[in-house]
Amino acid sequence: AGIADVDAIARHFEGLGASINSASYRDMAVVSLRTLSDSQYRDPALTLFYDVVSQPTFPQSSLQRLRGQMLLGLQQEKQSPGALAQKAFFQQLYGELPYGIPPNGNEDSLNRIGTEDLRRFHQQYYVAANMVVAMIGDIDRTQAELIALQLDKQLPAGQPAPPLPAANKLQQAIQEHVEFPSSQTHIMVGGLGVKRGDPDWFALYVGNEILGAGGFSSRLNQIIRQDHGLAYSVYSHFIPMAGAGPFLINLQTRSDQTRQALDLLNTTLSDFVRNGPTAQELDAAKRHILGSFPLQTASNSNIVDYLGMIGFYDLPLNYLDTYIGNVEQVEVDDVRQAFQRIVQPDALLTVTAGQDSGAAETVP
Repeated sequence: AGIADVDAIARHFEGLGASINSASYRDMAVVSLRTLSDSQYRDPALTLFYDVVSQPTFPQSSLQRLRGQMLLGLQQEKQSPGALAQKAFFQQLYGELPYGIPPNGNEDSLNRIGTEDLRRFHQQYYVAANMVVAMIGDIDRTQAELIALQLDKQLPAGQPAPPLPAANKLQQAIQEHVEFPSSQTHIMVGGLGVKRGDPDWFALYVGNEILGAGGFSSRLNQIIRQDHGLAYSVYSHFIPMAGAGPFLINLQTRSDQTRQALDLLNTTLSDFVRNGPTAQELDAAKRHILGSFPLQTASNSNIVDYLGMIGFYDLPLNYLDTYIGNVEQVEVDDVRQAFQRIVQPDALLTVTAGQDSGAAETVP
């Protein structure tokens, strides 16, 4: 940017009552601006924002500082069995495909990256054809379109990012153990899930609320935590992305209880996929989801996140308007059929991180 010093840029935004943030994920990079609505503050903040997004300078000093921070983060991950299990899970599930590469890289890639690599990446991907702009606040449609158009003009036209290569579903059960000196074993079990926009998404979402996302009332928590006391919590989730994201279940338990916890997990999951939820479970899950939805859209920050998701994944523009209706119309058969299409209990990836208890030998 025209102001080359990172701290100076932050101070400039702060002086305008604004703030800028950025983050990167497996699917996307996000740069966000929060500014006052008054044009005497908003306009100069936008000008600086355009400059930062379109003309970054990538000073060597900043690269070195961030490289050091990220390398330190990698060292800290080596002391976390949960982080090690997650990394192994994604690498086993996706192999050499992009989703199998940790978003924070590895020691070799971080040490090799130079400023020219950053410039080339920016020139290829930070282009108008690859951009989604979402905004919310005290502006009308005309003002919003002008802001988006101005940013569009600052960037080269470019091309959209190419589609991701598709991952293959597992054909058989796979087990991997990461040895770690800990009294607790971290467990991750799952496989390929769905893309954003999958026609069965709401059936999977409601069903997963019953299986393992609904807190202490979920099936997995009831059986593994409450009935057998093997874990403090068990959580299942789908992570839909541009390509098929994972379906996974995670928990941690005492290392000597790993085998029992895995047996209960697999039995519970198989039963749910085979038979689906009860009508009572379905009604309770719907009430919980619909009751929490207003809180998920209660702030400008929440709403703009949804708008960005809708734009990036090319979801229907009425996604939020139809959300409640889509949840309400899910039936027991919808959940059962959706889970049977996506989840294969006899071909799951199981990753454990902790002291080897021989549990993997019993995984089907």
